[in-house]
Amino acid sequence: MLWPYKTPGIPDDLFERLPGIPLSKREVRLLLISALRLKPDSVLWDIGAGTGTIPVEVGLLCPDSQIIAVERDKDIVNLIRRNCDRFEVQNVKILEGQAPDCFNQLDPLPDRVCLEGGRPIKEILTEVWQRLKPEGRLVATASNLENLYLISEGLAALQARNIEVVQGGVNRLETKGIYQTLAAVDPIFILSGEKF
Repeated sequence: MLWPYKTPGIPDDLFERLPGIPLSKREVRLLLISALRLKPDSVLWDIGAGTGTIPVEVGLLCPDSQIIAVERDKDIVNLIRRNCDRFEVQNVKILEGQAPDCFNQLDPLPDRVCLEGGRPIKEILTEVWQRLKPEGRLVATASNLENLYLISEGLAALQARNIEVVQGGVNRLETKGIYQTLAAVDPIFILSGEKF
């Protein structure tokens, strides 16, 4: 088994990647997974699943959960599938589709949503919120101030409760020549809210 541990935090280099396709860095994944507040049998929709790091980590942590990963590009869908196979994750369903148009094809409805991208982000947020079960949680990422504002404004308009915004500062040790230095990981905002 490629990752035989019961803890999240799979090293980034264990995932297969494609050039230009985003990968949630290990430390960011830890914050995302923590913000999701998963239950053993959660139904998670991961919208804009990218490389598939969140579905893989959640699939390993919660083998009785159901995860639906949504991506619009066939090559990326195949990448997610290959990463699930690499880690022997069995509880991930992958849908090739454009959010929010494909949401009517997703079943069952989620009690957890991870929104990692897409345009128009506010429309996607609103559409996914309508499908989120009561007492569900939505966690979204924003890598720029524009999306931070749109997601914040959207959560407020939807009357989400217990809204949190986190921007973690992560540095990694890198070797440059004969020296070791700390290099910052690109900052990302993690927003979460609950539906009642």
